[in-house]
Amino acid sequence: MLALVLIAGAAAAVAVQRRAAGGAGVVPLEPTADFDARAEADRWVERLGGSLSTLDAGGDRAAGQAPADANERYRAARGQLAAAGSPAQYVMVTQTAVEGLHYVRGARTALGLQPGPALPDLGAATVTARDGRVTVDDRTYAVSDRPGGATPYYYPGGVVGGRHVPGGDGIF
Repeated sequence: MLALVLIAGAAAAVAVQRRAAGGAGVVPLEPTADFDARAEADRWVERLGGSLSTLDAGGDRAAGQAPADANERYRAARGQLAAAGSPAQYVMVTQTAVEGLHYVRGARTALGLQPGPALPDLGAATVTARDGRVTVDDRTYAVSDRPGGATPYYYPGGVVGGRHVPGGDGIF
């Protein structure tokens, strides 16, 4: 009789735990989106690594810094990928790897090589300048070496944190 009471109590406890967990006691697998995000991030990191392995700037000083920057992004992306566990973290890994690929593309262009396949945009602002005006993402600013009504963001210069800062437009 005591054994039946213990078995019934254990069964009731399991049922309560399952109900509290929101299911029949089956542990759900990670959502497919997590797997997709990881695969996408891994794909971009591998692409960056492969691009770096075939890039040799030689003695070209202009193109020499870009592979170093790309390699830094590659190491950072690999570290982020090892620690990532959520879709948002995998997106950050992808962004780091794509940034590195933009450096590779710049180095290839500077070396006179084909830049390679198109890359996703980094979401950076589009900046155009002409006739004393700068347009940043559809917003236009006046450019001047003197303060005025059209340049309220002009910085006259001075000392900041113990260091001399020259005057000029402070739009960026």
